[in-house]
Amino acid sequence: MGLMEETRELAKRCHDLGYNELPEGVIDRVKYLALDYLGVAARGSLSDSSAPVLNFVSNRGMVGEGAVVIGTDLKADPTYAALANGAFAHSIELDDVVNEASLHPGVVIISSALASSHIAGSGGRALIEGIVAGYEVMVRLGFSLDPAAHYAQGFHPTGTCGTMGSAITAAKILGLDQEAMTNALGIAGSQAAASMEFLSDGSFTKRLHAGWAAHSGVIAALLASEGFTGPGTIIEGRHGFLRSYSPNSDPSSLFEGWGDPFKVMKTSIKPHACCRYKQGPIDGILEIMHENRLKPSDIDEVKLGILKAGIPIVAQPEESKYVPKSIVDAQFSMPFGAAVAILCGRATLEEYTQKNIMSPEIKQMMAKIYCVEDPELERDYPEKWPASVNISTKEGRQYHARVEFPKGDPENPLTWDELIQKFKGLISPVFSDERGAEIIRYVRGIELAKDLRDLSILLSKSQKSCTAHKKGGAHAAA
Repeated sequence: MGLMEETRELAKRCHDLGYNELPEGVIDRVKYLALDYLGVAARGSLSDSSAPVLNFVSNRGMVGEGAVVIGTDLKADPTYAALANGAFAHSIELDDVVNEASLHPGVVIISSALASSHIAGSGGRALIEGIVAGYEVMVRLGFSLDPAAHYAQGFHPTGTCGTMGSAITAAKILGLDQEAMTNALGIAGSQAAASMEFLSDGSFTKRLHAGWAAHSGVIAALLASEGFTGPGTIIEGRHGFLRSYSPNSDPSSLFEGWGDPFKVMKTSIKPHACCRYKQGPIDGILEIMHENRLKPSDIDEVKLGILKAGIPIVAQPEESKYVPKSIVDAQFSMPFGAAVAILCGRATLEEYTQKNIMSPEIKQMMAKIYCVEDPELERDYPEKWPASVNISTKEGRQYHARVEFPKGDPENPLTWDELIQKFKGLISPVFSDERGAEIIRYVRGIELAKDLRDLSILLSKSQKSCTAHKKGGAHAAA
């Protein structure tokens, strides 16, 4: 595909993608991912990093009859609602992820889709089309860049690839023609930015990456709709996205297996409130502790096999990973995640607290955790993210687990019921049980919604009763 115009071909394929050609399983999967997103965004509205974002958006003066900022009473200019919702949803490290591209699509793409739907006044089917197209672009770009090489350059693919995916989502929902969609991609390429330097001090910027990508992509599509142009070779060009953002990119992989399956089907859901590179090791620890009825006091040493690409993210430098100072530090500390899994029997939001970061007991357990590269894990990376766990007890017993597919992977998925339990747990401090049930009903029938404003009402914090909205829209399909 060396001579192919990748940018224009990508725009064409996304332009031609239609709801009626989508398999039933893909439509169901979009609803599943959308419900997960809404749960993490609602809970993320309470994060310490979300208050400054909310104040920023409020102070821009573009509020009123705008798009909903999830879990709040604020309605804002849709581009700024996308910024806030993306930042909220990415703040608690419970958002979806695609292993092969090592990025988080939902927090970007669905934030963009909701904002664009508000602008266009569109319904559920257009939303689904936009989400499928956005995931496709974002994930395929991430894979083509070579995730490990992209990270090594200091980039966070959720922010970089996400900007391009968001532009396609917005362009699709806004009904742009193929040429304008190509321009939207070209414009987005000059906005794609996301630095991994947040790892140095646990600052908030990673959380902004998702919101900024969503925000930038919507702006790119809106500019394209007004006739603003962007380079039609932004992906494959000499100074284009793939060459500029990775020394090891592979344009030939961009269209492999298009739609077979769609990338929404390859998306993983997180059960643990931390970086995806920590999920498999935590699964292995919990498995060994539970099956062998081990107590924390039994533990002498824990050796964790970590994927090479994850080592600099969750295991090194040791001087910071073993002494996390902030919640962000803890979310990206494998020793901390392992310690709370052993001591608490889980690694949910309730464990990722400042109190636990300062706990002497957790610090003592962290000292027993060792992270090592395991060459056996690398054979199928990035398509698979396996992990190995070896636990030695004080009595000299040895226990081993190898996790091929962490819980939440498409090969080891959360069921709809498990996802709904995750959703209910996340929204409980924000929405009532009744409201949660209405959101679930709406999302599960969202393809029947002609106008998504009813969903915006449900997602606003202070809305008292939704009964007036049950007769029409998606509620009828619940």
